Amino acid sequence: MRVPRRAVPSCAAAPAGPGAAAAVRAAAPAAEGVRVSKLMTERGLASRREADEWIAAGRVQVDGRTAVLGQRARPDARIEVEAQARSEQAQRLTVLLHKPIGYVSGQAEDGHRNAAMLVRAENRWAEDRSRPGLRIGAGGLRGLAPAGRLDIDSTGLLVLTQDGRIARQLIGADSAVEKEYLVRVRHLRPGPLPEAELARLRHGLALDGVALRPARVSWANEDQLRFVLREGRKRQIRRMCELVGLEVLALRRVRIGSVVLGRLPPGCWRLLGAHERF
Repeated sequence: MRVPRRAVPSCAAAPAGPGAAAAVRAAAPAAEGVRVSKLMTERGLASRREADEWIAAGRVQVDGRTAVLGQRARPDARIEVEAQARSEQAQRLTVLLHKPIGYVSGQAEDGHRNAAMLVRAENRWAEDRSRPGLRIGAGGLRGLAPAGRLDIDSTGLLVLTQDGRIARQLIGADSAVEKEYLVRVRHLRPGPLPEAELARLRHGLALDGVALRPARVSWANEDQLRFVLREGRKRQIRRMCELVGLEVLALRRVRIGSVVLGRLPPGCWRLLGAHERF
């Protein structure tokens, strides 16, 4: 009985000769360079997720050729995005909300309401002139996610966005955007706060065993401190104050980057203006 020959897997058939080996190297995807999606994120063209979606849909070209998922390119490669994709991206909204006490920044929890539920037509600031024809349904604006957080007992400027690029800019691991707070405090120890303790607030404290980045801290008046931070650890300012003998009575965020809370009333929101940048 004749036994049929079994097919040999292609990976088992090694090409012979130096010329064949060179051909295999030429056909293999380049391992050098940077992932195209990472380059797009670094250049502010898209969030990483958005970049991958565009590449998968064939909407990105690198040096004149359609990119593929996982592709790498030179750091100076020419990257072009389909005009329609850029137009869709431009329609994504970023909201500036004056969060009141009693609302959580993220998902509703323990019976507390999500701050995003305030983004309704009736709560839009009357002085907001951006996109006057914008339609807002009964459920508010869809797809808004908080880019940063404020504790339930803190107030002030909260950013919610549909744009992953802005979220990365504000809360990415490499974010260096300043956040400014006015913090009313009460002394837990007799006498004024020593200058050495104020210096520790500026630099020298650690939370959970991790050193904090340098901060700018100064007295705004006799019972209110001004903090300027470049990070946002959980309940950071409250915990910092406890370490130097202060109790936080009220905390309000008044600025993120170059965008200020201004006269926006509590519980109201406005759109980030086309001219505004964090």
